[in-house]
Amino acid sequence: MKQLWIKYSYLFTISFFILGFFNIVFAWIGFFCLIMPFAFVIKDNKRTWCQSYCPRSNLFTRLFVKIGTNRLAPKWLINGTGKRIMLTYFLINLFVICLSSLMVFLDKRDPQEKIRFLMAFQLSWNMPNLLHIGVLPGWAVHLGFRVYSMMLTTTIIGLLLSFIYKAKTWCAICPMGTLSSMALRKQNNLVTHNDVAK
Repeated sequence: MKQLWIKYSYLFTISFFILGFFNIVFAWIGFFCLIMPFAFVIKDNKRTWCQSYCPRSNLFTRLFVKIGTNRLAPKWLINGTGKRIMLTYFLINLFVICLSSLMVFLDKRDPQEKIRFLMAFQLSWNMPNLLHIGVLPGWAVHLGFRVYSMMLTTTIIGLLLSFIYKAKTWCAICPMGTLSSMALRKQNNLVTHNDVAK
């Protein structure tokens, strides 16, 4: 099962974007990719998700190992500045997603039912909503659009980086990779501290 997932996990990313066309609430599946890196850090005490299971890493590798330029990315992009930019974007985006969804839930604002790129640029096309699954609360639809928008933005950035540079360049600046590395360091420091205390 593990080997099958590693081999075909890129289909998860493709399916995520296709399912959004059927109903935007399927975008909630994106939370799976936000949770799993930390679950593996806790379970394996290493970045197993990033190193083996990540669907986007698998997709970028399959697409660009042979047809990409395979150039080294500049050090500023992968060693510090790029990581900070992407992490800041992700945290601001996550905050906006949570706050705006809460505002919709409290009837303080209307749900936004458009896809946005980089939060600021609203795309002109509408999602077709090919599968009607009943009346859904506005906040659930709003949250679906916001998660889909975030996943689309980061995937497009990852595709561009993987084509211009090496296939896994995105992995070096992926916010989830950065956060799971921080969680791993904290977990290891806690274990070391407990061992010393004994």
